[in-house]
Amino acid sequence: MQLTISRTELARVVGAVGKVIEARNTIPILSNLLLEADGGALKVTGTDLDIQATASATADVTKAGTTTVSAKLLGDIVRKAAGDTISIEIKDSRLNVKAGRSNFKLETLPAGDYPDLAVGTYVAEFDIDLAALFAPVAFAISTEETRFYLNGVYFHVVDGTAVAVATDGHRLARNRGPAVPDFAGIIVGRKTVGLLPKGSVHVSVSDAKIRIQHADITLTAKLIDGTFPDYVRVIPRENDKAVTINRDEMMKAADRVTSVSTERGRAVKFSLAPGGISLAVRSDVGEAQDEVAADYAGEPFDIGFNANYVREVFSVLPAGEVTLHLRDGSAPALITGGLEGWDGVLMPMRV
Repeated sequence: MQLTISRTELARVVGAVGKVIEARNTIPILSNLLLEADGGALKVTGTDLDIQATASATADVTKAGTTTVSAKLLGDIVRKAAGDTISIEIKDSRLNVKAGRSNFKLETLPAGDYPDLAVGTYVAEFDIDLAALFAPVAFAISTEETRFYLNGVYFHVVDGTAVAVATDGHRLARNRGPAVPDFAGIIVGRKTVGLLPKGSVHVSVSDAKIRIQHADITLTAKLIDGTFPDYVRVIPRENDKAVTINRDEMMKAADRVTSVSTERGRAVKFSLAPGGISLAVRSDVGEAQDEVAADYAGEPFDIGFNANYVREVFSVLPAGEVTLHLRDGSAPALITGGLEGWDGVLMPMRV
């Protein structure tokens, strides 16, 4: 292998692919990047055995070849390098990297030992802005490892339309997207969701993997092997009390009253009355109360929510009006407004 490449381009592909690699690995080769030089391009691949990322950059390839090298070392060298170009060459099983007056000789591992997740067939392919579909629901992904099937976004098709859902049992978010071909529902893991490129991508789906292609970057990820719960049963259908509030005012008020909260749950009592909502917190260090104007004309009643969850739900919505659909003080709240095709559910708390 022998090539010359733009430092900017090498930094771009190494940075994009390096996000997949875990900082600590018990298998040495998983700390490495796979470098493949051929046909006027350098292809860089990284994997953690669950996700594989590949990116390509134009390069002046004098001699084709493949090898693997430490992702951390190569990333640090490229980031600190002087000059506009970097020369890479394999000599005596070492990767020689030259940048300006700097010269580095890095240990390598055989490319033939590098795992490959890309092989396989797919049952459906389509173009979609997957990051935009997943972003408004990702906050609700569970971090509880015992319920692993909730550790991702449930991506499926309802009446020909793409739907993304996430829940941790305390809150739920659902977002509807464009029309896509039908496929069996899949669960896309949290890490994969965080790596999705912005904008329209080409998606390929199988029962075990998802492949996302965007420009010269390809992500191939294993799916969570589990059954997502029947979330539709959780979404309230008989909440007849509608309360419309300003999104920013509610977030700020919830943040203010929880200043005196000492509990991890940060429970806030919401007292609804015609024309407004009163927020109250009581703890062993003090009490706080605030009010938010609301479009509500029903009977007064109280309901408790986790203030952190309220802020997280509202944070994915644009500024403006948001509507809470309620039934009573013990039933889940349905939240709509701001994003077309989006709705959320908040479970109540005792206060």
